[in-house]
Amino acid sequence: MIHVAIHPSQFPDQVRADLLKSLRTREIQHKFHYDSYKQAQKWLAVHEAHSPARNDSGCAAVYDAAFRWVAGKFQKKTDICVIGLGCGGGQKDAALLKRFKAAGKRSMYSAVDVSLPLVITARLRASRFAESTTGLVCDLEMADGIRDQLCSAAQRVFTFFGMIPNSEPEVILPRLRKLLRRGDVVLMSANLAPGADYKAGLKRVLPQYDNPETVDWLLTFLYDLGVERGDGKMGFSIEQAAAELLRIRADFEFRRPRLVKLGQESVQFGAGERVRLFYSYRYTPERFKSVLASFNFKIAEQWITPSGEEGVFAVNG
Repeated sequence: MIHVAIHPSQFPDQVRADLLKSLRTREIQHKFHYDSYKQAQKWLAVHEAHSPARNDSGCAAVYDAAFRWVAGKFQKKTDICVIGLGCGGGQKDAALLKRFKAAGKRSMYSAVDVSLPLVITARLRASRFAESTTGLVCDLEMADGIRDQLCSAAQRVFTFFGMIPNSEPEVILPRLRKLLRRGDVVLMSANLAPGADYKAGLKRVLPQYDNPETVDWLLTFLYDLGVERGDGKMGFSIEQAAAELLRIRADFEFRRPRLVKLGQESVQFGAGERVRLFYSYRYTPERFKSVLASFNFKIAEQWITPSGEEGVFAVNG
């Protein structure tokens, strides 16, 4: 049996309130794409098919270099706690734990994610390499008071993979800062725009988003609410966001009216209305460094893929 803690940010009443807000504002919170086992499996399929981490050998080498660097920072007999914030399926966290084990270092693992299926998946992966595992289901953008629920080991490594692209920096980075103690190490990833031309770089990576697997995954959210396949269509675009940053955006445009019911509540969508289902920020290393600095984070080390499409950054607590 696996025991998992559930934070109030993911209690049913709060999730329902967040869902209604998402529908009424026409801006869907990303957490609703990972909610069910079906969605989690479809996201894992998208990750396997299109993520550079799974398909770019240069990307795998970059993560391995980062993991070697972290492993070299700790004494052999030190117990290390790895805390996977937004753990997803836990592939990268398991690789880090495997690196610690190969170096003769004991480690514990804490999986933290908004999705219960993904927390369970990550813990099962990690259990081959960690001495013990725990799990916490929470919405990191809303969860208060979770610092005391995290591992209290003297040496802690936080992984923050895949969170930066799908979060507003001014929301997620202050929350990350509150979780850290002096001496903690954070490994975070950022999706990058390759090449010297920022916007051209986003156009180049657009097929990683605009593909049948991603469309199927994102539309699962709407279909599970009663939206039908003929009600509208998906579209992807590049938009200007805050702080001179660009991001890829996915919208569903209704071709005909649709009433979505949630118990006694309902939300009406008219023909021509658009709902933002998803966005993903793409940075350059310089832009990412600037954003981190504005929230008091300093990069200690960085590793960029030869393709220029992904970076891993080490930050001290």
